Amino acid sequence: MTIIFLGLLFILGACFGSFLCCQARRMHARSTKKGSRFPSHSICLHCHYRLKWYDNIPIISWLLLRGRCRKCHKKIGFTEFLAEFLTAFSWLTLGLSFIFYTKSSLNHFSASPLDWAIFIATLFLTLPLIFLAIYDGLYGELPTSLLIISIVVSAIILILREISWASQSHSGTFSPDYLLQPLGAFLILGGLYFILYLASKGKWVGDGDWFLATAIALALSRVWPALLTLTLANFLAVIIMAPILHSRHRHNLPLGPFLVAAYLIISVAYPYLSL
Repeated sequence: MTIIFLGLLFILGACFGSFLCCQARRMHARSTKKGSRFPSHSICLHCHYRLKWYDNIPIISWLLLRGRCRKCHKKIGFTEFLAEFLTAFSWLTLGLSFIFYTKSSLNHFSASPLDWAIFIATLFLTLPLIFLAIYDGLYGELPTSLLIISIVVSAIILILREISWASQSHSGTFSPDYLLQPLGAFLILGGLYFILYLASKGKWVGDGDWFLATAIALALSRVWPALLTLTLANFLAVIIMAPILHSRHRHNLPLGPFLVAAYLIISVAYPYLSL
């Protein structure tokens, strides 16, 4: 049962990753008035060959075709493969983390309805977040509509987590931590990026970055995971930025992909760290 559950998560994640990457390109094409280049069916962006169903199998088709179009043999963007694999891997590892957290056995899931609600909401949150990471990585922008969706879903996760922790405490009384922990997470992530945005007048951090950081802070709901996410995101950015700084050409480094990557890593590690 567990193997089937994890396998379905991986397959669904790969399918959603493919869909997200395609929609990111479509949204950008519509915003630049080039939407006519993207018909309802999938095509090669070079020769406009209409892809067959067996050319659209997530991960597998890209590997079998060695990252090239079946007809013109031009390279297919690596972004598509990366989005498919990372979304699939994220869903798989989140599933493993969920099983560990709920102490579910191989053939029996002992998770409560509230645990399931948090898990499903977390899976759903990965979709707008990964979309934002793709879009920011490709075009250096964070669409407002997806930021709003992320914040709404994150707020739902926050409420569900608070209910879960309150039910586990068995105290039946209100604890200041119910407000202080989410507030601290917001100040560490959303608050810090907002200050940097104001101080630099949008040069260091864009307005979308602090909205994204706020969504992530709400989803994490606690101070230590937020602090680890901030540290990891900046560490990943520095690693990528290091070779760019030696280049003669100036580059604007999007923060979205690093924030999302750090959030996913910390979310998977959340139960193991007992934060």
